[in-house]
Amino acid sequence: MNVHTPPIGIFDSGLGGLSVAIEIEKALPNEQLLYAADSRFCPYGSRSEEEIRWRSLLIANALVERGAKLLVIACNTATAFALEALRMHFSVPIIGLEPALKPAVAMSRCGKVGVLATPRTASSTRLQRLIDRYGAETLVFVVPAPGFVQLVEEFSTDCNEIDRLVSNTVAPLIDGKVDSVVLGCTHYPFLRGAIQRAMGSDVTLVDSGAAIARRIATVLGAVNDLAGTEIPGSLEMLTTGDADSVAPVAAKLLGREVSVRSLDLPIEPPQSGYDASLPPKLSAAWTSSVSAVA
Repeated sequence: MNVHTPPIGIFDSGLGGLSVAIEIEKALPNEQLLYAADSRFCPYGSRSEEEIRWRSLLIANALVERGAKLLVIACNTATAFALEALRMHFSVPIIGLEPALKPAVAMSRCGKVGVLATPRTASSTRLQRLIDRYGAETLVFVVPAPGFVQLVEEFSTDCNEIDRLVSNTVAPLIDGKVDSVVLGCTHYPFLRGAIQRAMGSDVTLVDSGAAIARRIATVLGAVNDLAGTEIPGSLEMLTTGDADSVAPVAAKLLGREVSVRSLDLPIEPPQSGYDASLPPKLSAAWTSSVSAVA
């Protein structure tokens, strides 16, 4: 990584956020990217709100300590439950993801839109607010998609298994005759082919990756903090899991080899409102997080 160019920090519960990193590389090819996968705690979609906030604070802090000039929460679930806490306790710009409901509604010809999401995102108040805001005149079908994240994390090559799980999951959307579907988790673009096959070619699939890349360009451009070099950017990865196991899956998803290093973080949540693994300011954030969900 070019040490003279601060990186853009990106994190997700696992490798799904690489779909966002790919879009950032396309839009901003000279930027250095530092990606953190909380593989040991993946998926976040089945975790408690308290755990999601705790892990997000730890991962964000690790990226900021390594010089990140901007953070991207490349995870809809983490955005839903931790964005406000992170923005309160870090001074760098933080960009969160939300399901691309607005463009999906705009694209719909029949006024019926589907949302595929992790169980946590599907039940979140943040998603409900999006539906209230953009889908008031639209029939929105929200479908939890358990198992999709694991397919990507394991890079399953069993097409029959993938197609069977996807077909069973999206059946309510087919029955509802939706004509646009929001991929409400960053893992899901890696299953785009199977989802498209199940839904049919007339259904439009929408995700947030390209929009996030454009937003980063706007935010960094406004403060003159875009990479000021013609040297090609790079992508480095950290993982709280086993780097030797994560690296080959990441390489398959990216279509190229990538450097993956271990990120050593606490694995047991604190038993009280104080977390000695965090700096005092972040321990205060953790205390607030505990109080918020108590």
